[in-house]
Amino acid sequence: MSTKPKDGTDIAAGLLFMAIAGFFAWQGLGLDMGTSTRMGPGYFPMVLSGLLFILGAVILFKAFGRPDDEPMGRIAWRGILFILPAPIFFGLTVRGLGFVPALFVTTLIASQASLRMRPLAALVLSVVVTIMSTLIFSYGLGLPFRRFGPWLPL
Repeated sequence: MSTKPKDGTDIAAGLLFMAIAGFFAWQGLGLDMGTSTRMGPGYFPMVLSGLLFILGAVILFKAFGRPDDEPMGRIAWRGILFILPAPIFFGLTVRGLGFVPALFVTTLIASQASLRMRPLAALVLSVVVTIMSTLIFSYGLGLPFRRFGPWLPL
């Protein structure tokens, strides 16, 4: 592996991620950490800061080992147009539609990002994700959210 940097943008991004992680970790030091079974208010920010620091270090490390003239592929516009609106749709409709219908439609929207996804496969995927998520989050973890919201006449 070469020690000479190949890509200045990766170096800048890696250092920026590491600096942001350091800042948030420093800010979270005053909060109670707790334990992994009884998390305090500082636990989650510290874990995220650690993950962001590791990501920055990996990006920085890769900046020194990347081969010259690595080709960049096409921008996946279809993925951008379907993946980005999906969580926005979920956030805007989960209170009105409820968890089950909002998650079902969100999964349908996100599944259209792939050209290989067929309508029947998208429906099956949406049903499976909705059932599994409802079982895990509603019944397994007991999270207090409405499965079906006031916008639906059920």
